[in-house]
Amino acid sequence: MTTFERDAKTLELPWPFTGREDELELVRRSLAGGRQGMVVTGPAGRGKTRLVTEAVRGTDCARVAGTPETRGLPFAAFAHLLPETESLHRAVQLLSSVRLLLVDDAHLLDDVSAALVHQLAVHGRTRLLVVATDGARVPGAISRLWTGELLPRLALEPLPREETARLLAAGAGGPEALTVNRLYRLCRGDLRLLRELVDAVRERGPLHRVADSAEWAWRGPVPITATVRERAVHLLDRAGPGERETLDRLAFGEPFPMDADTLDLDALEALETDGLVHVDEQGAARLAHPLHGPVLRAAAGRLRARRLARTPDSCAAALETETATLTRAIAETDVRAVPAPVGEWLVDEAFGIPARHAAVRARFARLRGALREAAAWAAEGLRTTPDDPACHLELGLAAAQSGDPEHAMSPPGPDTDGSARLSAPGPSSFPGRSTTDSPHVAEGSAATWWAAARGDLDAALATVREEPYDAVRLGAPDRAVGRLAGVFADHAEALTHGDGPALDRAAQALEERGFLLFAAEAYAQAVGAHRDPSAARTSRTRTVALARRCQGARTPALSGLVLGELTARQRQIVTLAAAGLSNRQIAEKLTLSIRTVGNHLYSAYARLGASDRDALPCLVELPEAQPA
Repeated sequence: MTTFERDAKTLELPWPFTGREDELELVRRSLAGGRQGMVVTGPAGRGKTRLVTEAVRGTDCARVAGTPETRGLPFAAFAHLLPETESLHRAVQLLSSVRLLLVDDAHLLDDVSAALVHQLAVHGRTRLLVVATDGARVPGAISRLWTGELLPRLALEPLPREETARLLAAGAGGPEALTVNRLYRLCRGDLRLLRELVDAVRERGPLHRVADSAEWAWRGPVPITATVRERAVHLLDRAGPGERETLDRLAFGEPFPMDADTLDLDALEALETDGLVHVDEQGAARLAHPLHGPVLRAAAGRLRARRLARTPDSCAAALETETATLTRAIAETDVRAVPAPVGEWLVDEAFGIPARHAAVRARFARLRGALREAAAWAAEGLRTTPDDPACHLELGLAAAQSGDPEHAMSPPGPDTDGSARLSAPGPSSFPGRSTTDSPHVAEGSAATWWAAARGDLDAALATVREEPYDAVRLGAPDRAVGRLAGVFADHAEALTHGDGPALDRAAQALEERGFLLFAAEAYAQAVGAHRDPSAARTSRTRTVALARRCQGARTPALSGLVLGELTARQRQIVTLAAAGLSNRQIAEKLTLSIRTVGNHLYSAYARLGASDRDALPCLVELPEAQPA
């Protein structure tokens, strides 16, 4: 990586609407036909206002909003819609002619305005779209909209990690996978905080450009912005006996949870009661929010920080434990998420990590289908040990399974005298095998996927020897007969017999164990095996959902899934949409109306089991690989 600086004006990050397609459809449906509207709730910063703004775009909509300053003034939010003095009864009559009313920040409405909104819902002549923030005091008239079942309620969940990554990648270059993970952990779905943190990181740096990429990486301390400090100001005011000392010890003790027995138990109990500290079942304590630690550390004096701060050397034993835990999970063919904060902390703070740990992290991520994350961990290992063959191998495998033949064909490591053969620590990268890895196993898998990345499946299958599950993934289960165990054997047998329901069951079992990419491939294979068109559509839908979580996966099983059920015109439009063209651009290119393009896409979504155009790159083979 190389450090770079850019003019502040070039660092503006566009924030397109993304990742809320299902919720957007629910809100729009609530405003159609004979329906009366919806209430949207969620914590501050989750994107409620942006969602409803998108939902009413292009409609004739009246808007009101509560504010803290006018909470005591009757009808303050409706001042632009009502005469200066009106009774509640008269206000309801006047607003009954409004077809659609958007009420933002309804938790801040004065009581009379809240009663007006409630009465409009009771009368049912005006469609209402009401937004309220969780955790705030909500007027009773507003909360009764959903508790009294006048309007349905949509509780907005945090934006998923993959959608957050897509949002951050908008524009010219976004953060690499480990930076996305860090921002996601820190913000916990607060998109307002996410934007402020990204802006602060980009302005203050230093950032590092990822080699051969437009992506950037953030390493170093968390910038203490006004919003970040605001999130933790209540901690700085804690004055109970021992409370601030306990908070500081936890802040400087990160990333390890501390034994509650070594802390002031009275102070700890008070902090836990107020939701500032979390104590798990084993009695280990940590701060309740990942932003609390950076704020507390920034507020501490230099001498206090020197006394309490941990050093990378003090993490050696814990890092080795994390490496062993991840290695054991791979050996036991169960790669569901495992907490491993020490390695993350070392990378976040730019201390660097041993190549051995990085290779295991990369392999664990790759088996989970997190291909960009796998590549990022391998790259971290190569920063400390540029010639490490295991990290080179993982980097190449992640590239190959992302359909990137150029990077997949990079040499996996030096082999000048025959001594630095390809090998990797711990158990084999092949799932379902409990024996120790060998150099030839690693080389064989690399050769298989490099050939697959070039599109040469015959050559890929010819290299399958010690990694029989690769043959199953490539659609040749006969080469794995008698060489697999557990769910991997079930997958091979189901594929051998062309048994769609059995492939679905194998895919579900793989997903439950954390093998998301393998599960997506099994569901994709089930699409062609099902005799029931409805079952095939269900398998395709599951394929798309899982493939979108696999960070750009472009394996043969996924890329060969799709277009056979579409008409020629639908195939043409879907391919253009998957390449990133808007409906208007497609209409202009094909000399069609925008409505016709939309109708074709809608029909194609139904046949492909896709919920929106963002899922199409997972299904369509493009001239150049597009991110999933």
